[in-house]
Amino acid sequence: MLQTASNTRSETHGKFIWCELITSDTKAAGDFYSTVIGWKVNEMSMPGETGSMPAYFLFEMGEGDNCPGIGGMMDFPPELEGKLPPNWTGYVAVDDVDQTCRDYVAHGGHVQREPDDIPGVGRFAVVADPHGAVLCIMTPIPPENPPRELAATDPGNVGWRELYAGDGDEAFQFYAKIFGWTKSHDVDMGPMGAYRIFAHGGEITGGMMTRPEGVPVPCWCYYFNVEAIDAAIERVTAGGGEIVNGPVEVPGGNWIVQALDPQGAFFSLTAAKR
Repeated sequence: MLQTASNTRSETHGKFIWCELITSDTKAAGDFYSTVIGWKVNEMSMPGETGSMPAYFLFEMGEGDNCPGIGGMMDFPPELEGKLPPNWTGYVAVDDVDQTCRDYVAHGGHVQREPDDIPGVGRFAVVADPHGAVLCIMTPIPPENPPRELAATDPGNVGWRELYAGDGDEAFQFYAKIFGWTKSHDVDMGPMGAYRIFAHGGEITGGMMTRPEGVPVPCWCYYFNVEAIDAAIERVTAGGGEIVNGPVEVPGGNWIVQALDPQGAFFSLTAAKR
């Protein structure tokens, strides 16, 4: 049975906690994002790691040995190689991965990868909403010495999450039930419909809308903070990436661009100044 009362869930249930890039060339992708966004790339030693698993790399921001982690990166695992393009996926914290998978299915979603444990990291699964947009869910094991969290607007952090949904209203109702997200407000996009700003724990987290015709499938997109958008555009193109939309000024005064990295993964950048 789906838990709907807020007092049955922890404060972290439904919070975005991680972003992960699966790519065809971790060395080239790491160099690209380090230059464009300013991340450090460090290889992670995985407990119980076997030779059959691809290496895992951390994207970190700042100086020192315990920097805030923004996300991770890995080569395609053997079972996915050649089946998917390079892509970014978000992780959402949940209190119980197995129960959340059951909740997904009960409300029309799908489990793409059954719950599994990552030794020393946590339990996770890959899930898709009723229209096919994919996320990972995780119950993380709290680290002994956690780094500080970056503020939502800090350079290098994930500044926004965006869902191009099969149906914006249906998608919001689904995620509200699963993660407890709440509506902040709608932005009228004219012929494109309403853009729903949603919040977790009272903090605005992202937006969602019915996908435009130019977006082939429902999907989640991730915006990374940079200090100035024009300078970031120059770094993207100089590094072999491609700007596919923008720069565009959005409500609130920020500037955004949407881009492809040199391996073909879609990502977006946001900045407070041009």
